[in-house]
Amino acid sequence: MSHFMLDARQLLCPLPVIRTQNRIAQLSPGDTLEVQATDPGALHDIPAWCRVHGHEVLETRRDGHEIIIRVRVCP
Repeated sequence: MSHFMLDARQLLCPLPVIRTQNRIAQLSPGDTLEVQATDPGALHDIPAWCRVHGHEVLETRRDGHEIIIRVRVCP
């Protein structure tokens, strides 16, 4: 199990979700991905994408203008 980061800051919808999808496709089950975004839509869009595709959202939080979403890749 490994931990990865994705910088999706300064990208507008739908790019944070697309970049998350593309990065998760490269990872193995059990890996975690921390997505950093600034688009407020990512706070809802990425968890919704994870629910549809069976990945686990471990954390969502705001740090000032930045949004942090941690996802565990599921099989």
